[in-house]
Amino acid sequence: MARPREFDRDVALERARDAFWSRGYEGTSMADLVAALGLASARIYAAFGSKEELFREAIALYQAKEGGFGARALDEEPTAQQAFARTMREAVDLYTRPGKPHGCMVVTAATTCAAENEPIQEWLAQVRRQRTAAIIERLKRAVREGELKRETDVQALGDYLSTVLNGLSVQARDGVPRKRLHALGNLALETLAQNRAR
Repeated sequence: MARPREFDRDVALERARDAFWSRGYEGTSMADLVAALGLASARIYAAFGSKEELFREAIALYQAKEGGFGARALDEEPTAQQAFARTMREAVDLYTRPGKPHGCMVVTAATTCAAENEPIQEWLAQVRRQRTAAIIERLKRAVREGELKRETDVQALGDYLSTVLNGLSVQARDGVPRKRLHALGNLALETLAQNRAR
């Protein structure tokens, strides 16, 4: 009996990520995954355990690569203004790439779910809350370093910037052009700039 051909697990995971990114968690069936990965369902289960485990790995891959742009900007840029300018710019560029799924995978993959999939929905909500917390922490640092006014409401400002990023994802998914999304991001940056220490 012929041995099944070997497959590249990393490539399979990338294909699964794109399927989930395009159609969401519930919208991606095992038949879709079989077609996208080019593997029988038994091999997918053997390699990844379950659809849910495959999805969680796909999200981790997204966050480590494309979706990690915000965390990298917050870590690498010397000022909050530069960090958020880079974040807004790279968000729009990622969310509107031609020939690729639009929007943010973490925002769009499971915003509403059937009851049996609520753990996935809650897990993604937690991922989004962690992202908001990272934004707020960066703003607190900017206050400590004298970049932002001491009286800046970092909670409200962080929630606002997070909401704008999530909104950019939804707008990109709806086909709003890149130029308009960049303009929206720039408005958010103006709000941030209004809190700069003089």
